[in-house]
Amino acid sequence: MGFTIAEKILARVSGKTEARAGDELLAKPDFVIAYDFPGYTDVIFRQMEEEFGIEKVAEPDRYALFIDHMVPTATAAEEDLHENTRSWGKKNNVPVYERKGIGHQVAAELGYATPGAFVVHFDGHISQLGTFGTLAIGVRRHLLEAFVKERIKFQVPETVRIDITGELQMGVTSRDVFHHIVRELGPRACRGMVMEIGGPAIEAMSLEARQTINCLAMFTGAITAINNPDEKALAYMRERQKLDIEPLFSDPDATYHARHEIDITNLEPVAVIPPSPANTRDLSEVAGTEVQVGYLGSCASGRVEDLALAADVLEGRRIKDGFQLYVIPTSQEIMEEAARQGILNRLINAGAFISSSSCDYCFGRMGAMREGQKAVSTGTLNVRGRMGSPDSDIYIVNAAAVAASAIEGQIADPRPYLAAAKEKVPS
Repeated sequence: MGFTIAEKILARVSGKTEARAGDELLAKPDFVIAYDFPGYTDVIFRQMEEEFGIEKVAEPDRYALFIDHMVPTATAAEEDLHENTRSWGKKNNVPVYERKGIGHQVAAELGYATPGAFVVHFDGHISQLGTFGTLAIGVRRHLLEAFVKERIKFQVPETVRIDITGELQMGVTSRDVFHHIVRELGPRACRGMVMEIGGPAIEAMSLEARQTINCLAMFTGAITAINNPDEKALAYMRERQKLDIEPLFSDPDATYHARHEIDITNLEPVAVIPPSPANTRDLSEVAGTEVQVGYLGSCASGRVEDLALAADVLEGRRIKDGFQLYVIPTSQEIMEEAARQGILNRLINAGAFISSSSCDYCFGRMGAMREGQKAVSTGTLNVRGRMGSPDSDIYIVNAAAVAASAIEGQIADPRPYLAAAKEKVPS
């Protein structure tokens, strides 16, 4: 029997010719990535020295730090935290990337998403690097082990294979596809396993669209998500990747815990209902619900095609008086490209508030909602208190639906707006 891409990657980084699900390995991550956050990196740095007597990491090229929360700082304590990260990075000769955008996206732009590589992080949304054939896993507090040891104990996970077939209809995006997967298979379908995504619909998607799906893998219970890299992914990484290693692919006869096929041909825009990321409904079921806030951004959905889609909906229109629409591109590179294409001007002309990339709107540090407010969001979560008051509500929808809802001040179907925009385009 053949092997999955996850099994092959973990075998490589463990110095073995093969590995099967369930095997206990000592794996050497190709990259160890972190963002600074109170009680997290600062604690790891202190524990390294005080508990393990380690003053410097042995291979600084394997490490990377990102400052993407609390940007810009609002208090002296926040700036102290960032300075602690900068100082540790300088002392250890570890790169610290600051004000370049959300680290999960920037890590791909910088080439840490090398096809065939094994990456560990604290945060589970690093799974979006799987778009490029990278096995990227959020190990939470176990990340300390990767800072103090060359190899970490790791059990090879099983893999669930999901094939997506059919064609996306106008106004339906990969964001809807992911939440439909959760609706169809359940929030525990991939619990403790790798979600391997493929099929003709995935092959037809852009890399940005695939990143959205892979980013959200944790809401199926998965520890990460991965695609077998195709020419789109390999071409993007060819001039960026930081390691010269061969990309790996699942064998046709690989062994999976389960296999599923989902047809998206008739999929409509969806909404994820508060307060759980598992509550997926057709958007039509909640259309007309009054909303006061819109957020377009996050590591899941703030890339160029999301911004362009929202701009198409808003073209020639204004957001409703009193509605607050925050648009936060996922990285500076994305923001520059959106500006070059004139997308940002179109959003600004419609009344959107544009801000530079950070994680702060996603977890409620900026643009916080008050009691009783409702938001449409492309953020990662809709649990209570995520974007401010625990007595506010978050409806997760795609980027086009955020824009349509901003126009009407209520949850709205973006398809009529997109159809009108399409009619205006000269043939």
